[in-house]
Amino acid sequence: MVEFAPFRIPLARRLQTFAVAHFLFCFLLLAQVCTFLFLYVLVFTSYWIYLVPYIVYYIYDWNSPEDGGSKRSDWLRSWRIWSYMSDYFPTRLHKTVELDPKRNYLFGVHPHGVLSISAFTHFTCNGSGFDNVFPGFRAYLAMLPFWFRVPFYRDYIMRGGLVPSTKKSIRSVINKPGGGNILCLIPGGAPEALLARPGDITIILKSRMGFFKLALTSGASLVPVISYGDQNVWEQAEYTPGTWSYSFQSFLLKYFTFCLPSFHARGMFQYSFGLLPYRQSLHTVVGEPIEVVSISNPSSDDILRLQKLYIEKLLDLFESNKGKYADKDCKLIIT
Repeated sequence: MVEFAPFRIPLARRLQTFAVAHFLFCFLLLAQVCTFLFLYVLVFTSYWIYLVPYIVYYIYDWNSPEDGGSKRSDWLRSWRIWSYMSDYFPTRLHKTVELDPKRNYLFGVHPHGVLSISAFTHFTCNGSGFDNVFPGFRAYLAMLPFWFRVPFYRDYIMRGGLVPSTKKSIRSVINKPGGGNILCLIPGGAPEALLARPGDITIILKSRMGFFKLALTSGASLVPVISYGDQNVWEQAEYTPGTWSYSFQSFLLKYFTFCLPSFHARGMFQYSFGLLPYRQSLHTVVGEPIEVVSISNPSSDDILRLQKLYIEKLLDLFESNKGKYADKDCKLIIT
């Protein structure tokens, strides 16, 4: 039986729901809409001439996504809609120690969740008050490079401080002179999104040697970050080896480096089904930095040593804050 939302709901809650719906549209459909409109106008209409200046700019600007987030816009990051989105859950950002604004940091953010809700509201916009929690810092969130080739869409996401998850792009941020820069990377990536289900938190980290090698070669302080609740905001189907859904997701990951999780929760005007997430409090805790000595050509032992230390710090961070922000039976499963 469908459970409809009450007719009389405060305007603020309506705006929160609209803000989350806007995020879902941007995340799931905006790139496709931009691609379709660009090709349609270019090929099927007489207005193609108006696209010529943008095409020239697009070619000239081809490499700018990897230049350290130079297109980041504080104005766009401060839009009121992001605060409404954060208040929908709500999402909250907590720090355990003060960071030095004269240094740069590499944040390892866990888990990915279905659509990286916590990471987005904290590090791509100022919806949850990042500028107040970490004054003097600029945050950049790494995203699949594929999306930075989509016309118009690329320009929008770059304004939010999103950067491609390539070595060149990441290093251009964490090697910026003057300090005050934070590169936020989700090591589990797209495959980890398929593991996000209510209950325990499952992350992919043991096979992510490139993440630790990057920290060693750059010498940037490595900071573990854990989010509680991201796995609970949507229901998601199991992906069992041998099923068509598992084969389809494996195909997408292998050839396109992204996936399409089959998720659901509630709708705009009813609570029984739909793509909107549940209203579930999300808390993200930023841990203590791990000082990393720069090694230009780290050995396997160097990488494994840093990985072991990082996992220990991450587990300590999870356990020490679990009682405040998650169910006492919740576990952090590292694969």
